[in-house]
This record gives sequence, C-alpha cells and structure tokens, in this order.
Amino acid sequence: MSDHDWMGRALDLAERAASAGEVPVGAVVVREGVELGAGWNQPVGGCDPSAHAEIEALRAAARSAGNYRLPGSELFVTLEPCAMCAGAIVHARVARVVFAAADPRAGAFGSALDLRAVPGLNHRPHLTGGVRAEEAAERLLAFFRERRLLAGTGACVG
Repeated sequence: MSDHDWMGRALDLAERAASAGEVPVGAVVVREGVELGAGWNQPVGGCDPSAHAEIEALRAAARSAGNYRLPGSELFVTLEPCAMCAGAIVHARVARVVFAAADPRAGAFGSALDLRAVPGLNHRPHLTGGVRAEEAAERLLAFFRERRLLAGTGACVG
C-alpha cells in the first residue's frame, strides 16, 4: 500500500476517536507492508494522559512484534506528533514517521519544536509531512467547531 493508503487507514482510526468524543487523531504502525499496530486518541475515555493515538499504536505494535523496539517500521499519523509521542517514537526506533497535518502549537517534529535536533539522541526518524493534510485538518477543524457550538448551548461536551 502507498503512503496515501496507509494514511487512509489512520484517518479511519481518527473517526473512531471522534465518534467517542476524542480529538480525531489516528495512527498505524507498519513494517514491510504489514500492519503491526493501530490506535486512536483515547485520553479522555481512558482517563490516561498518555493515551494518544501514536502511543496506542506503538503499544500494539510492540506487543505484536514482541519487542519494544520497532526498527524498520513506519508510523502513519493524522497529526504531527507532540513531544511525548515524538519521544516514544525515538525510543521505539521507528524508522519513518508520516504525518498528515502539521501542529503549529504542539508538533515536535518541526512545527513547535524539532525533537530530532536535540544533540545526543541516538535515533532520528525520517519524516514525511503533508500526506492527506487537508483531509486531516478539516476533520480536526470540524471536531472543534462542533465542540464550540455545543459549549455555547450548555450541552455536556465531555
């Protein structure tokens, strides 16, 4: 499958997050064309601040591979990873990260900061940004637009 196709899988996972009232971010870890793990944002429902899509996908991939290191793997995610997720990606030795939308407020692979520029890190994943970015950004904007509308009505928004 192509980067476009794998990002489609991540976008489908983002919809799972949105349907549960979570920020619509999805992620999938792939090695040699085979899905090792997938995840979507679940911090609110799981009462777990670390339950970002990337972390969930890395956890599933590590269990599948039987190793916390995932050399040769690629991670496809609908939003540029934050510092926590970027750190986990580095520790897992993910070879390549493909993200859709950049995150100027919290993105840690070039937007708000670039974790790969930290001297002393012994691993730096290759990056590809902007794959299906408009689709991912529109889903995020629609989610937050709806949340603002609900907040204005006094309805419970989670």
